Amino acid sequence: MPESLARDFRAIAPAVDFCALRFVEESSEILTVRQDVPEPPQLSTDRGAMVTVIDKGGLGYAATSDLTQAGLREAADRALRLARLTAGRTVVDYGAIAMPRPKGTYRSPLADDPARLTRREKYDLLAGEASQCRIDPRIVDWEAGLWTTRTRQAYLTADGGEVEQEFRYLVPNLSATAYADGVTQTRSHAGRGNGFCRQGGLEILDAFGLKGSGRAVAEGALELLAAPNCPGGKMDVLLMPDQMMLQIHESIGHPLELDRILGDERNFAGTSFVTLDMFGSYRYGSELLDVTFDPTRAEEFASYGWDDDGSAAERQYLIRKGLLERPLGGAISQARAGIAGVANTRACAWNRAPIDRMANLNIEPGTSTLEELVAGIELGIMMRTNVSWSIDDSRNKFQFGCEWGRMIRKGKLAEVVRNPNYRGISATFWRSLTGVGDASTFEVMGTPFCGKGEPNQVIRCGHASPACRFTGVEVFGGAQ
Repeated sequence: MPESLARDFRAIAPAVDFCALRFVEESSEILTVRQDVPEPPQLSTDRGAMVTVIDKGGLGYAATSDLTQAGLREAADRALRLARLTAGRTVVDYGAIAMPRPKGTYRSPLADDPARLTRREKYDLLAGEASQCRIDPRIVDWEAGLWTTRTRQAYLTADGGEVEQEFRYLVPNLSATAYADGVTQTRSHAGRGNGFCRQGGLEILDAFGLKGSGRAVAEGALELLAAPNCPGGKMDVLLMPDQMMLQIHESIGHPLELDRILGDERNFAGTSFVTLDMFGSYRYGSELLDVTFDPTRAEEFASYGWDDDGSAAERQYLIRKGLLERPLGGAISQARAGIAGVANTRACAWNRAPIDRMANLNIEPGTSTLEELVAGIELGIMMRTNVSWSIDDSRNKFQFGCEWGRMIRKGKLAEVVRNPNYRGISATFWRSLTGVGDASTFEVMGTPFCGKGEPNQVIRCGHASPACRFTGVEVFGGAQ
């Protein structure tokens, strides 16, 4: 953070019950090569700070990109006016909440700094792999991309709290699209929609498996083009980690956000089928289901040391052996609900107030190998790579589609099928979990694009999971 920021903030901080400043500076570079043509780089830099004031029970926020002492004073004055206007008119007495005064530092792991490569070298890396997709005239589109971000944050309280955090994010992607006879199919490498995203540096490209993947994704697109449409009916479903990511996100993560349960998102992103009286007793899933909130897993996309209200991050079980234990709620929501939560109050930028968000939400590995999961299926389908999703406004009824499917018959993998889809109800779906893969099936995924809040905030989430088997699921094919 700027050297003078802490000094200037404390010089202008008003005499109130609590005052904090959150500074964020973020720089991003997005490079894409599509159909062998390098697209113009997308570059962005954003910097600013938000002042939070709690006084006489009221709460106020004000953001500024003017980080001079005068700019900070003006923001603090606006936050104080809002706090005084809200005093006595809010759903909770903010003055009664013990806000953290943290101290410390946090940094993403970084084994191979992307800055060591010039922009031309990065384009050449992408172009070299994307060019390997051109194996057949039916491949009509192909692209490779690399998105790198560096974020510096500081959280200061007027009475001495001080945390600095630095995050390095890397998101690679590679895909190919095939077309013939009115049918179009796309195959993505390691997750569509930037689903393979982690904290770290260029070492992530090795985990992604960029080298040698161009031809493989093109062959995958052609395989889907020739495949039959997914059949319909009730059957077992074996979801691989790049689809489990979406299943966790939509039907565990969003329903467990405490501010949503309290009604804050009702008029925008919807409510939740989960109610406060369920915690401690509700059977969310089978006994095989163990779900953790874990922002301490260093390479995962939403790892951090402290959330945006200064609460220290720690690993917590949300669901243990299928029973619902705690929600995704930060310090303020916990005080409102009178229930323990986690350190997940997060904002997408310096000019947004933090709200309850997912961070790293993971399913813990079980004991079954992939071969054992497959062997336990008489009739079913393995699905990979989410491509579509729909869920109702209580995060209960859902319908998801995948890029790739493979039938399983009498415990053996059979033919590949295209356009596999399935639907279910969150409140009962997880109880049909009959097999959880071991560590050999476990993968770290995530998404940069989780939207929520008014005004809207698009935030990073991490989701790690093994392969998981579900019984009696309604499966159906697409139009092609």
